[in-house]
Amino acid sequence: MASFLLAPVRRGEAKNLPSYPGPNKMRDCYCTVNLDQEEVFRTKIVEKSLCPFYGEDFYCEIPRRFRQLAFYIFDRDVFRRASIIGKVAIQKEDLPKYHNRDTWFQLQHVDADSEVQGKVHLELRLNEVITDTGIVCHKLATRILECQGLPIVNGQCDPYATVTLAGPYRSEAKKTKVKKKTNNPQFDEVFYFEVTRPSSYSRKSHFDFEEEDVDKLEIRVDLWNASNLKFGDEFLGELRVPLQVLRQSSSHKAWYFLQPRDNGSKNLKPGDLGSLRLNVVYTEDHVFSSDSYSPLRDLLLKSADVEPVSASAAHVLGEVCREKQEAAIPLVRLFLHYGRVVPFISAIASAEVQRTQDPNTIFRGNSLTSKCIDETMKLAGMQYLHVTLKPTIEEICQSHKPCEIDPVKLKDGESLESNMETLRQYVDRVFNVITKSGVSCPTVMCDIFFSLREAAAKRFQDDLDVRYTAVSSFIFLRFFAPAILSPNLFQLTPHHTDPQTSRTLTLISKTIQTLGSLSKSKSASFKESYMATFYEFFNEQKYADAVKNFLDLISSSGRRDPKSVEQPLLLKEGFMIKRAQGRKRFGMKNFKKRWFRLTNHEFTYQRNKGDPPLCSIPIENILAVEPLEEESFKMKNMFQVIQPERALYIQANNCVEAKAWIDVLTKVSQCNQKRLTVYHPSAYLNGHWLCCRASSDTATGCSPCTSGLPANIQLDIDGDRETERIYSLFNSYMSKLEKMQEACGSRSVYDGPEQEEYSTFIIDDPQETYKTLRQVIAGVGALEQEHAQYKRDKFKRTKYGSQEHPIGDKSFQSYIRQQSEVSTHSM
Repeated sequence: MASFLLAPVRRGEAKNLPSYPGPNKMRDCYCTVNLDQEEVFRTKIVEKSLCPFYGEDFYCEIPRRFRQLAFYIFDRDVFRRASIIGKVAIQKEDLPKYHNRDTWFQLQHVDADSEVQGKVHLELRLNEVITDTGIVCHKLATRILECQGLPIVNGQCDPYATVTLAGPYRSEAKKTKVKKKTNNPQFDEVFYFEVTRPSSYSRKSHFDFEEEDVDKLEIRVDLWNASNLKFGDEFLGELRVPLQVLRQSSSHKAWYFLQPRDNGSKNLKPGDLGSLRLNVVYTEDHVFSSDSYSPLRDLLLKSADVEPVSASAAHVLGEVCREKQEAAIPLVRLFLHYGRVVPFISAIASAEVQRTQDPNTIFRGNSLTSKCIDETMKLAGMQYLHVTLKPTIEEICQSHKPCEIDPVKLKDGESLESNMETLRQYVDRVFNVITKSGVSCPTVMCDIFFSLREAAAKRFQDDLDVRYTAVSSFIFLRFFAPAILSPNLFQLTPHHTDPQTSRTLTLISKTIQTLGSLSKSKSASFKESYMATFYEFFNEQKYADAVKNFLDLISSSGRRDPKSVEQPLLLKEGFMIKRAQGRKRFGMKNFKKRWFRLTNHEFTYQRNKGDPPLCSIPIENILAVEPLEEESFKMKNMFQVIQPERALYIQANNCVEAKAWIDVLTKVSQCNQKRLTVYHPSAYLNGHWLCCRASSDTATGCSPCTSGLPANIQLDIDGDRETERIYSLFNSYMSKLEKMQEACGSRSVYDGPEQEEYSTFIIDDPQETYKTLRQVIAGVGALEQEHAQYKRDKFKRTKYGSQEHPIGDKSFQSYIRQQSEVSTHSM
């Protein structure tokens, strides 16, 4: 069983930050997200504001144990130096209190005590020492073994420890050696302290020391960073251990969390630093072996086949979750892992289209369909996004040319006409790389777009543009436009762009979004008059044609009827050399130069451009398109188009052309139902395949075909973990599942106006939905029992004070209390 931690974090805004002491008063602020003190995310800089709005979402999988989730607000001065204004720290055990809730937190001061982290391995041993004169002394041996995870101060950590035996009338301190350049120091030093007055030795008094003395004594360990600064060494944390721990045994060995000093930060007023609004979602999953999830997983995976789809387990999850995205993330990952994402999204999209009354509002809401497609594009389309946009975005960032077209915001010395021309060139470049990227669009996305297009065209037959707007609302509005607007969130840039570049990208994103929308009144779609003026550059028909051609390509599929009313779309053409296919029994298998032409319906060749086709291969007959090894014909840049009865061998003019043809042919035929999974990388010559030496010309291929999904996407997803996440969601919304059952019963027996609490659920078939709900609740119940048993076993075997659960671990203390209450209740 493995544990996984997830923390989607949505930061909203800060308010009432202290003003800057200079004449300007305003600040340039950014926010960081930290696990303990380790920065894992940084927002953009909001300039000249004491109430900065960030509005950025951050999602991370937490790869290690942590004590707190911290948010720091930094101010950047005119010299680009950053200073901390304050922070919000949420202890791990307190995260459930704020789960998925918008909360305002007061910013706290940052000092040494607020930055304490790390743990210490300590051993105490009470020894009886007999002197030469027979005098008995009791001495305490204090051994500092090691520390882990100490904070790094000003880029370095040279720690040492002081060990103090403290009581009402004594304080004796000793010090370890300094360990250079490590925040995980290995000390392994022992210090001795006398803890009782010497007394005459007698066997009867073996370890019989004065308890009132010991009750008032404690060992205090302080960790410090040895600093060369004139302000002295920095405090890293402390721990206090009363010697009462030695009452039951003469030795004690345990791990301790470091703590702040008792008086740390008490004199500082938190209210004068402002506040920060956060919405934090924190979940911790325990994943069992695959067999445990079979019933629930199988129920989810057959969702696409359930009629109606609203009665399926996956759709039910979307109905009960507070936010559709909660359900979409694990569902899409699970379906991608098992190759079922296209049929599921096709089914829910078709159902949503049937419920839509106005074609102008198709897929505009935050429905389960929209969120699932968003998540699929995010997972399957990231490489496509990088290949398409990254070079152009990087060039825009590096050139750093002004593109402000709002007359009010123009800086001194800038020309509106020059800025407008620069922006127009940028928009043209981005538009061109997008509309020419159709061949690179991942197959899984093309399949989904094909189903959206078909469902929308069938539902709104009088609207000729709906087949385009159904697809453009995703590929432009939800995929390309957000990536241009915030490239760092899509790993197109390593950091947030500077304000000027960010403004340029905002203007480009707005224009591309409008171009992709194909709206009839485009200038009216802008609130700003300067944007409407700028858009006049793009009112030419060629832009609309390019968008439609692009949308046609990415929503094409070999499953379509070639005799569709849609006109064939030319994808690529040019001269290449082909080898005779052997269609004639006694014909020579020679090589000839031919003009090849590919549309989304067929692949043809003729003697010259414009001649009648000599051969036509329907797209649905292309079973695979793969490179051909050079040894076959001693010719470079060859590839093969594999058909049911034979392969067509073709030589392109160069390696670039060969790859381009392979890519476009693969893309347009990738959805064919009879596509091969294996092929022969060499030709069949002289009675055998050159690659595997098999003698039959119909022998099964010996190498795997090119995959349709981006590399490793199926390997990177853990299906069991996603099923566990879905179980957790179902379990947390159990009351809604039960309410949905009641709604099914109500609709089955009563046809009148339904209760308001039931009206939020989509229930097309009450009986089928009720049956699914019963299976879901049973599957969730079985997993809940398995989790309960795991927790009982964990409670029995876990030791408080171990390296995994040091003393001072409040989250574990809370866990112990809960398990004790459960055990008492069970008894």
